[in-house]
Amino acid sequence: MNAVHPLSSMNRPDPMPFAPFQDAVSAVDRLIEIYARNTAFLRAAFRDVLKGASNGRERARAYYPAIRIVVETYDPIDTRLSYGHVAEPGIYQTTVTQPALFRDYLIEQVSQLLQNHRVAVEVGESDSPIPLHFAFPEGAYVEGEHLEALKRPLRDLFDVPDLAVTDDAIVNGSWRGKEGEPKPLAPFTAQRVDYSLHRLQHYTSTAPAHFQNFVLFTNYQFYVDEFCARARALMASGNEDYEMLVEPGNRITRRGESGPGDEDQAVRLPQMPAYHLVRGDHSGITLVNIGVGPSNAKTITDHIAVLRPHAWLMLGHCAGLRDSQRLGDYVLAHGYVREDHVLDDDLPTWVPVPALAEVQVALEQAVEEVAGLSGWDLKRIMRTGTVATIDNRNWELRDHLDLVERFAQSRAIALDMESATIAANGFRFRVPYGTLLCVSDKPLHGELKLPGMASAFYRRQVNQHLEIGIRALERLRGMPPERLHSRKLRTFMETAFQ
Repeated sequence: MNAVHPLSSMNRPDPMPFAPFQDAVSAVDRLIEIYARNTAFLRAAFRDVLKGASNGRERARAYYPAIRIVVETYDPIDTRLSYGHVAEPGIYQTTVTQPALFRDYLIEQVSQLLQNHRVAVEVGESDSPIPLHFAFPEGAYVEGEHLEALKRPLRDLFDVPDLAVTDDAIVNGSWRGKEGEPKPLAPFTAQRVDYSLHRLQHYTSTAPAHFQNFVLFTNYQFYVDEFCARARALMASGNEDYEMLVEPGNRITRRGESGPGDEDQAVRLPQMPAYHLVRGDHSGITLVNIGVGPSNAKTITDHIAVLRPHAWLMLGHCAGLRDSQRLGDYVLAHGYVREDHVLDDDLPTWVPVPALAEVQVALEQAVEEVAGLSGWDLKRIMRTGTVATIDNRNWELRDHLDLVERFAQSRAIALDMESATIAANGFRFRVPYGTLLCVSDKPLHGELKLPGMASAFYRRQVNQHLEIGIRALERLRGMPPERLHSRKLRTFMETAFQ
């Protein structure tokens, strides 16, 4: 926790006590008001310190807003929707950050609570301090030469990020509250959300506000090139489905334009660049090139999860493990062997990561539409089976007899380095997930990609594979929430917020 320092006084804005609300919009507007006032207070206090207007003996503090609900009965409620209600009587509370960014999400969650429990929700200040770093939109103004101007250490004057409240105890099911402490209302604390919002900007070079609720992950630049070409063509044509394309550096191409206004400006690509085909209600499509490996896959899904997307899919290439497979065949994962190890401490490998029927059907129907095949003929190009994900790209260079035996015992038909990680984190974070891979080589059978073969293969397959992923997400977008947000992903003691 943030330590108490022996300063002369504490400078903070006037308290804003909890007040009841029966209307979701009014409740969220109050969250926005509290957050805006308190972060502005911290920024002003920091500027005063830099200018020497402060005596350097006064600690500045402001608190996150919070929302809570008190439920006193076991009255039966409609639980067909997997979220929007609490499991038992009690006091439930969550801290909130950047409520303007999450406005639509918060209104929906609060509306469900009001409808299901028929009691007021309460909005006010929490007792969780806002770290100075998170009071700035991008967190960039408390770095570098600004810190050198301080006469005291930063943490003597302001609260700083506290790792004790940025963990995943709630979603991991390991949260244990203190006596009299409210139970969690949402899967993440405000500081945990803030941490990820700043990491998203860093890793993807796009603002969190541009992320859409339907996400594609890939590990090849070919997919990015094709996605951007399609998106720019949609924008140039004036297509009504999407409003704009956002590329790294927050470069925007709007409907009716052929490219961003600063298209000649060089942008250094970040570690995992993101591209957003935006709709006004955030129901568009985000594509992230996560690169290679389970560590990247975990990192980016850890952070995107705080935005509470409606679905994410992995589109990538894999090694086919069956001799009967051909290069270019598709693999629709219905199970996973987790040899990635990056999530072992958060989600033990004995936990099954099931296939989700809604996502499986959407992917299979998208393959049928794009490939023009169905029924028995569809089996010529697509198999449904287990995908093994491994953390060693060069597993072939070791004695791999034990590994191959495990593949055989699991009935795995494909091997990659990201899919099980993305699916497992989807399961952990209650985000619907799916995987459709394309066989690009067959190392167990002597078919390795040579440079010329690889380029030709990618040119031939990427267009179709990406089209399938986009159509699958558009199908999922058309589903009602009660179908897409399946209760299969939720446990017996869940937070009310999705």
